Order: sequence, then structure tokens, then C-alpha cells
Amino acid sequence: MARSLNENDLYLFKEGTHTRLPDVLGSHVAENGSGTHFSVWAPNAKSVTVVGDFNWWKKHTNWLSPAGGGIWSGFVPGVAVGAKYKYHVESRSSDYAADKSDPFAFFNEIAPHNSSIVWNLAYQWNDDDWMRKRTGVNSLQAPISIYEVHLGSWRRVADQGNRSLSYVELADQLIPYVKEMGFTHVEFMPVMEHPFYGSWGYQITGYFAPTSRYGAPQDLMRLIDLFHQNGIGVILDWVPSHFPNDEHGLGCFDGKHEFEPADPQRRVQPDWNSFIFDYGKSEVCSFLLSSALFWLDKYHADALRVDGVASMLYLDYSRKPGEWTPNKLGGRENLDAISFLKRMNEAVYREHPDTQTIAEESTAYPMVSRPTYAGGLGFGFKWDMGWMHDTLAYLSQDPLFRKFHHGELTFRSVYAFKENYILPLSHDEVVYGKGSLLQKMPGDNWSKFANVRLLLCYMYSLPGKKLIFMGCEFGQWSEWSHEKSLDWALLHFGTHSGLRLMLGDLNRLYRAEPGLHTAEHSDASFEWIEAHDAERNVLAYLRKGRSLEEEILVLCNFSAIPQMNYRAGVPLKGSWRELFNSDAATYGGSGRGNFGGVRTVPVPLHGHDYSVTIDLPALAAVFFRYDDKA
Repeated sequence: MARSLNENDLYLFKEGTHTRLPDVLGSHVAENGSGTHFSVWAPNAKSVTVVGDFNWWKKHTNWLSPAGGGIWSGFVPGVAVGAKYKYHVESRSSDYAADKSDPFAFFNEIAPHNSSIVWNLAYQWNDDDWMRKRTGVNSLQAPISIYEVHLGSWRRVADQGNRSLSYVELADQLIPYVKEMGFTHVEFMPVMEHPFYGSWGYQITGYFAPTSRYGAPQDLMRLIDLFHQNGIGVILDWVPSHFPNDEHGLGCFDGKHEFEPADPQRRVQPDWNSFIFDYGKSEVCSFLLSSALFWLDKYHADALRVDGVASMLYLDYSRKPGEWTPNKLGGRENLDAISFLKRMNEAVYREHPDTQTIAEESTAYPMVSRPTYAGGLGFGFKWDMGWMHDTLAYLSQDPLFRKFHHGELTFRSVYAFKENYILPLSHDEVVYGKGSLLQKMPGDNWSKFANVRLLLCYMYSLPGKKLIFMGCEFGQWSEWSHEKSLDWALLHFGTHSGLRLMLGDLNRLYRAEPGLHTAEHSDASFEWIEAHDAERNVLAYLRKGRSLEEEILVLCNFSAIPQMNYRAGVPLKGSWRELFNSDAATYGGSGRGNFGGVRTVPVPLHGHDYSVTIDLPALAAVFFRYDDKA
């Protein structure tokens, strides 16, 4: 709820610890409806006026006054919800003047227009049951399988100019689909306002405003609310690593570099030609902390996936020698950014302990997902980018040559439990000439689909939470394009519908079997049975739960040749039931199997007293669970 700016706000703002700035900055309609209060931070401004459709965009009509701490405030009578406005900022140190969107606006015009809109966030939530139980749903012990979605291109309306679906339409179509597929969470690529659609939302100007391309803020709230009512968590991508240099945005806000560093060597991210936040400035830290908490407070987000963490951690990220200056200790680490990330994670878990933060971090920086009190960055999870790249590199090889690359599969066991990992098959792997998952696979069409089925089974059987980008679940042939819908017509073909059926069954298996999820961030959850059979391209391992009876035996055959009578050691005598087989005919496979299960023989192998003989189909994975009643 909006309130007046006070001395404590100014203190926390200057200290870099304020987490509720939208309550006192931005635009807020008076309770009696007589007008709107405006407040903005512009410490180098000579003057700030509010311009809008209510004063015919006149630059020197509605003046704001200094309120301390570089903040300008004022009241404009007669301005109501829906009014469009900007701040006309004139610098005191130069002749710079610009019309700026409100950094704290709750709503903005549809791009390419960029005025802010006076708005309130009143909404009646109906997700109390979800909010009470989500501590367990988001925990390290819970099964978490994530469907990553770009809202603008998941599905489009072809007969209406190829337009994107609205938040309201997505609620009607996306929620039933995600529920049917058995995913536990959905992850939205950034929904925060961004001027360039082609940035996919990763060039944000509105850190407190959902994009108006798909509807009003309350429409997004309703979408999240309905996901929760259907038992599905919502993760939002959040980008504190950089922001665009559009004139109406945060850059050079009052004629000086307030949000970005003044040092030109640290100001611009060369990969994206965008500004970097100045994490050494307390007010900027308060701005970003408030943004992170805002999406958890006001939109009931269950987690924030933090984009570009690696680019924040290092001063020399994507820079050549001579283009960066070491920190005060002589190192390459961005100490201010590291301090901010720790502070951000502490704030999130202090105020919303039932949520998670997820780092997209691609380097070997230590302890990303370990608590700050133990010396870590404090994230809940980290994307395992190494697994993604190694696995896709291996699977792109012709099976004849995979034996020479076997280490790309087994190397993960060296580091698998050093972090709380999410295994991602994300949007980054199906764009910019990288090809779709199907295109990456060798062989004929049957082999390509078999390889993708094997990849997904391998992913779901390894320790770590799961993330899959939209379209990968049914075998999109073409690369993802943000300008068009996914190729839903492919589901008329059995190979594509079979792949989608298999992934839905995998999700349900993962959720149902404690051995696949309850301890997957502990080395006690995994045991190699056979890690060195490079000649036959086979891996065999046990996934472990809380008891021996919950153990799952997994065998993956990365060879194009079936392995008849493949023997594997097991810890328990008796029957092992076949839970899952990616080569099932209903999935598009050849239909080879083990007639429902296998029985042990007293032949010691792989460190166990008993072993089983398995018919292992080509390019397939099979899962078994101990079941002496079978």
C-alpha cells in the first residue's frame, strides 16, 4: 500500500537495504481520488516536472519539489488511474533534458510507445491453499520439472494477424496444457516491460511493470493465480545484470550516470551493448532489491531465475586485456556485484522463505547455491550449463564414435553435488543456428527421435531438477522463433505425439518415485553400477531414495545396436519391475522390452551380490524398481 516518504525510507534507500521502494516512489492515486502523488529519484536534476495527457504534455506545468536523498515529489490534482505520463528531467550539470518513463511505474504503454500509466495493483487473490503448501513444493526434496515459456510465441492466432495470445487467453490454454503434461512449474521468460520485443524480455526498462503487450497487470496476476489454483508453480526470469540504453529508460537518467557506472570501462556490457547496473551505489541496490521483492510480493511468484549472473561476477566478462580494471584486491571479481547478490538472496529468503532464487551461472564460481553464512552467494539453485553442453555435444556424435567421447557423460559425477543443480534444456540451445533438439541428433528420422527420447530419459534419471523449453516436448523441427507460434500441427504425426506422450509419462514417473527426487542434491542419491562401458556406449546407475525399496535402476544405451542380455549388478534379491522404457511402441520406439521385469540371479557383479540380465534396446533408456511381488 502506498504511503508518504519518511526519514526511515531515506535512510534505508541511502544504505542500500530498502526493499519496498514502490510503496513510496512512482505514482500513487490519493485514497480520496483527488489526484496522484508522484515521486522519482533524480539527484542531479535541476528540475523535474510531470508531463502527461492530463496537461497536454506541457513540460513546465506540474513541478515536483526536492524531498531529500535526491528524490523529487509532488501532487497533481485530478490525475486518475489510466493517465499517461513521463518525467521531464533537466540536468543541473549540463544542458541535458529528457522525458523519462517512471522507473517505478506499475504499467506502461504498449511498445513502441513508452509512456508510463498511473495504475493500482488491487487484486483479490484466490491461491491461499497454494501459498500455504508451497514451502514443500519448492523444496530441495520436491520433484521440480519446469516448462520454460516465451509468452509471445507459445501459441499465436494465425487468422488474426499472427498475434500473440493475451494473459487471459494464456490462462485458458497454457494452464491446461502444462497440467496435462505433468510439469510442476512453469517459467516465464521475462514478463517485465521491454521496448524491443526481439530481446525476448531480457532488455528491461520497467522493473516493476509487466509488459502491456499481453494485457494489464491484473491479467498477469490472474494467470499466476490460476496456475497456483491448478497446483503449478510460477518462476519469473529477472534481469539485474544489464538494461537497455533507450533514451526514455534508466540510462543517463538526470544527465549523470545514476543507475550505471560512471567509469566507461564498467558501464557497458559488450555482448548486448547495454548498460550495467552500478552495484556499488546504494540507491541502485535498493532499486534492484525492491524489484526482486516486488514480484514475490505483488505477483506471488514462486521463484526468480536470475539471468546473466556470470556477467555480473566478473569485471573482465567478455572483455579483452586493457578493457577492464582489476578490483581493489587485484582480482577480476566484481566485488560490488557479489555483495549485492548475497544481499538480494538474503532478503528474498528472509521475507519469502517458501520461494527460491535460481542462478543462470555458467562458470566454475564456487558455492553459488550455498548459504551466505557459509560463504556462498546464497542462491537456492544453479543451472548446470556444463551438463547441458557436454551432453548435447556427446549426443550430436554419430553412435559409432560416441565411445571416444564417453567422458562427456561421466564427467558430471565429479561435480554433481557441489551445487543444487537444475538440468536445463533451455531456449538458448535452440536458437541462433544451434538447431532444434531433433536437428542436433545424428541419423535418420527414427534415430533422431530415439536420441531425443533417450536424452530426456537420461536427464530425468540424473540427480537435479529439470527444465525444458517449449516445443522440445514434442520435437519441434525448426529453431525457435519469437515471431511465430510453435509448430503445433506436428502433433498430428505419431512420432511427435509419441515423444510428447513420453515426456508427460516421465514427469509423472519423476513425481511418483521418491528415488528420483527426494535426495537428488546429495551424493547419497546416486550410485554408479557401470560408468566405464564406453565400448558399448552404456551407462548404468542406481537412483536412491529413503530406503532400498525406493531405489531405481537405470540403464541408458547410447549405441544404435540393441544390447541383448546386458548384465547389471543390483543390491536386492528378487524381482525388479520395468517402470519405464523409452523404446515403447506408444512413444514411437521399436517396442523391445523385458516383459514387465527381470529376476535376479546369484551372480555377483558391480559390487553387489546379485545381478539381472536385461534386454537393452538401441538408443533407449529403461528404468527398474525392486518389487519382489512382481
